[in-house]
Amino acid sequence: MISHGFHATMTAQPGRGDELVALLLDAPSLPVDDCVVFLVGRSAADPDVVHVTEGWTSREAHGRFFESEAAQAFVAKLQPLLTGESVYTDEVPVGGKAVL
Repeated sequence: MISHGFHATMTAQPGRGDELVALLLDAPSLPVDDCVVFLVGRSAADPDVVHVTEGWTSREAHGRFFESEAAQAFVAKLQPLLTGESVYTDEVPVGGKAVL
């Protein structure tokens, strides 16, 4: 069951959207059992705008994960690809369909 989640919108440095997407899709720390949803998408109008939707079993599980060394190393790789502040919106995924 998902009780914590969010939708994040990130903007890559100009021309680095593909790198950002590749890094997110190859997140070495995922999957973890408490992360039930991890979706990566991008803007059709601007390939440097990337969206991530996450769903977790709890806020505490999410916090524990991001305190880990693996997660901190991942964030350190992510930061140089980004420009500006990422925008986070409270969101709890409830269902749907993904065919990729």
